[in-house]
Amino acid sequence: MHLFLLDGSLNGKGDDFIISTWDELHKTFDVMGLHENLLRGIYAYGFDKPSAIQQRGIVPFTMGLDVIQQAQSGMCNTATFCSGILQQLDYSLLECQALVLAPTHELARQIEKVMWALGEYLQVKVHACVGGTSVREDRRILQSGVHVVVGTPGRVYNMLRRNALRADAIKCFVLDEADEMLSGGFKDQIYDIFQLLPPKLQVGVFSATMPPEALEITRFMNKPVKILVKRDELVLEGIKQFYVNVDREEWKLDTLCDLYETLAIAQSVIFTNTRRKVDWLTDKMRARDHTVSAMHGGIDQNTRDIMMREFRSGSSRVLITTDLLARGTDIQQVSLVINYDLPTQPENYLHRIGRSGRRFGRKGVAINFVTREDDERMFQDIQRFYNTVIEELPSNVADLL
Repeated sequence: MHLFLLDGSLNGKGDDFIISTWDELHKTFDVMGLHENLLRGIYAYGFDKPSAIQQRGIVPFTMGLDVIQQAQSGMCNTATFCSGILQQLDYSLLECQALVLAPTHELARQIEKVMWALGEYLQVKVHACVGGTSVREDRRILQSGVHVVVGTPGRVYNMLRRNALRADAIKCFVLDEADEMLSGGFKDQIYDIFQLLPPKLQVGVFSATMPPEALEITRFMNKPVKILVKRDELVLEGIKQFYVNVDREEWKLDTLCDLYETLAIAQSVIFTNTRRKVDWLTDKMRARDHTVSAMHGGIDQNTRDIMMREFRSGSSRVLITTDLLARGTDIQQVSLVINYDLPTQPENYLHRIGRSGRRFGRKGVAINFVTREDDERMFQDIQRFYNTVIEELPSNVADLL
């Protein structure tokens, strides 16, 4: 299988930036051979033109080929595999034909929403199987019949093992955020799930970064089509990145509050590295009369759902969270991401700043707080990892939002 380079001019870049084993290029959705009602759903969702990686990635997936796709954070990956699944479903057969795994409840529900929206005119039936919800209700919905299940590994494995989710008709399996899934605590569960699925299975592996452990999954794949973005092109276009030097950790709070007094921000996400820091910062900002919501893995699922609804509706304009929210969740109105703490791994930086500027052509700003003693090494590592230069925050930052 040959490697092809997709010329960067498609995205206004001067250099080649996609390494691909697939040489066909489809510059519009209309020429991809998609069902008319799927096209209606795609355009109704707001997509006008496929991204550069979708111009390569959608068609081989609709053909039933195994696919490994690494793309920029955002809607590129989700729309690719959702379109590929929706194109292949037999809508006269009300059985689960596609299974999508995601690392968090929020991402699973986001994928469910996109699948519903793109498949609106196909009358697709989708269900999100995630922990923290009623097992009895999951069993009832699955037994009544669905076309697609999107879920987290623990609950999906539970449903498969109990035979509430029947695997007989599953012909497509997608692993989203593969780097997180296969480098974290999900690896054994994913392999257990594979053992319960039919042997003839289309496999799609999608992620914004693709470290070696994520590529281990290729042993379950049949000559996969590979479409990979070169690392130095991974930082999202349209997102301006800045840093603020903060001499001491205890001065970060004042710096943060000064920013919010200076800037007119529609909605923003603040990342810290620990649950305790989320709770502490939430209390401190509320004490200073800021309306904020908090989210981390230690908060029960019902409360997390309420927090997300409040944030999406705009009744809360600031969301403080750990990396729980960094993976894939689409919050289109976010214009600013603040890394109160730099991430502990360079790979997570991309996932975090991808919360802003979610749609093509929209602007976003990422601001990183850097303490000289604690953060300097990680700050340099991030810039080297993505081959980028992050500039100091200018005095006219208000004009950038």
